[in-house]
Amino acid sequence: MYHLKTITLLTTLSVLVFSCNEKTPQVEQEETTVQEEIVDTAKDTEAVVSVMKSYKDAIQNLTTEGTFELFTPDATIFEQGKVEGTYKDYIDGHLGPELGHFKSFTFSDYEIEATVNLPYAFTTENYLYTIVLKGDEVKGTKERTIESKGVATSILEKIDGEWKIIHSHTSFKKLNQ
Repeated sequence: MYHLKTITLLTTLSVLVFSCNEKTPQVEQEETTVQEEIVDTAKDTEAVVSVMKSYKDAIQNLTTEGTFELFTPDATIFEQGKVEGTYKDYIDGHLGPELGHFKSFTFSDYEIEATVNLPYAFTTENYLYTIVLKGDEVKGTKERTIESKGVATSILEKIDGEWKIIHSHTSFKKLNQ
């Protein structure tokens, strides 16, 4: 019996010693260097703000040229409590025709806040804007000015390294004229 206990003890110790020298999958996993992607949120925030300002600048220039690249094809647009549809729908049925009636469209007191939470970003824009509508002699209308306070919220998604607007909602209230 004494020999059996000794043999069992020696066998158990041998197994323990040899198993400690071998690397287990768990130990190997811990020793493997994990490469993490370094995210520069300041750079992403700057890129998001740049997209939004590019859109604002185009509108101030009374054009939609170059704006389709800022939106995904299925981006949803909401304005003043109305579902406008995709960005193309919005341009074709609303904003595009309106721009033709404007003499000028200018933003002032423009502020933007952007939060990046990859792969998405969220923006809130606050601004005043002034629209000068063209007069139309044929229709007998005179040039007039509209001043409003506006707010816009947008959601952007980083797709293939580019920030694209996937959702935009704007609303305004006319200032006392």
